Amino acid sequence: MNTVVRTSTIRGALPRGKGDGEGSVQVHMDQAARIEGAKVFAVYGKGGIGKSTTSSNLSVAFAKLGKRVLQIGCDPKHDSTFTLTKRLIPTVIDALESVNFHAEELRPEDFVVEGYGGVMCVEAGGPPAGTGCGGYVVGQTVKLLKEHHLLEDTDVVVFDVLGDVVCGGFASPLLHADRGLIVAANDFDSIFAMNRIVAAIGAKAKNYGVRIGGVIANRSDSTDQIERYNAATGMRTLAHFPSLDVIRRSRLKKAVLFEMEDSPELRAVQQEYLQLAEKLWQGVEPLAAEPLKDREIFDLLGYD
Repeated sequence: MNTVVRTSTIRGALPRGKGDGEGSVQVHMDQAARIEGAKVFAVYGKGGIGKSTTSSNLSVAFAKLGKRVLQIGCDPKHDSTFTLTKRLIPTVIDALESVNFHAEELRPEDFVVEGYGGVMCVEAGGPPAGTGCGGYVVGQTVKLLKEHHLLEDTDVVVFDVLGDVVCGGFASPLLHADRGLIVAANDFDSIFAMNRIVAAIGAKAKNYGVRIGGVIANRSDSTDQIERYNAATGMRTLAHFPSLDVIRRSRLKKAVLFEMEDSPELRAVQQEYLQLAEKLWQGVEPLAAEPLKDREIFDLLGYD
């Protein structure tokens, strides 16, 4: 379960390395909620950049490698696992509301659905608009999974997290993750969002085991702007998925790429996902990337 702690606004009031940010409300993790045994990845990126498509195909790629995979959607839109299950599945919040938040009355089948390739799918959901905290929802989801021993038979957990990091609540999957992965296109807006996510992962790395894994270039035929950012900050590109019609069509067909009609183009994309999964499973070295100041990004990418 997560708790919310206000960080002191007085510099030096907290021991060095113990604060996630000056003058902000941050979500901290109860150590009993730590995910153990599985490799945990948290996927972030600008809204609409293809995080759910990336997460779902990556989950299937892990499954193709023989791993037991759990994907957790962390967006109130609850469509992270749509292509895996072919439907919008009930969220953890829906399940809890159905039993008046008496979690002990829930069964695993009330909030876990098996999707394509044997990937186990969970949608955390979210609090009503303008109320509550996304961090609480993520904390309750992990707590339920642990209480039902569903993480004990899992090799890989993939958190698919909504949009940019705008608060400590949406950063809460980083408390559980080994590596933070960022999905970005080769454009200014998604690189600007990536820079904020790099900063968020760096803040959480002070107190937790999460480290930056790298960027997954998506919906981009070229990566020159991403590579310029990487060179300036110490980031790296883990995989590159061009803007292909087969990827767009897979979403429309409620399908992951591994069940689409075969073609040379499709096989190349599938192979890129399999290579990414293998690379992540073997372990990517953590990055000590340093985010840029806003003005520095404008200067770097050619804005006056």
